[in-house]
Amino acid sequence: MAVYIISYDLNKQKNYPALYDAIKSAGTNWCHPMDSTWLVVSSATSSVIRDHIARAMDKDDSLLVCKVAKGDSAWRGLSQQVSDWLKANL
Repeated sequence: MAVYIISYDLNKQKNYPALYDAIKSAGTNWCHPMDSTWLVVSSATSSVIRDHIARAMDKDDSLLVCKVAKGDSAWRGLSQQVSDWLKANL
């Protein structure tokens, strides 16, 4: 399993519930640390995750999915719950 960071921009139409459901179902564990950023634990590849999430998006929306290198992370200004998730998964 790997951790993937997912970032997106929804442009004209904004169907956040469908997008959030797609992101959550892309892996076994997830964290939503900032407005347009999620982290997902998954055994899938980044392109498989991208294609899965893209089905819940419009053609004019943007999506980035990248594998996160474990052990090389830093953050500030996030809630204790998010910090705990990051410490446990990165």
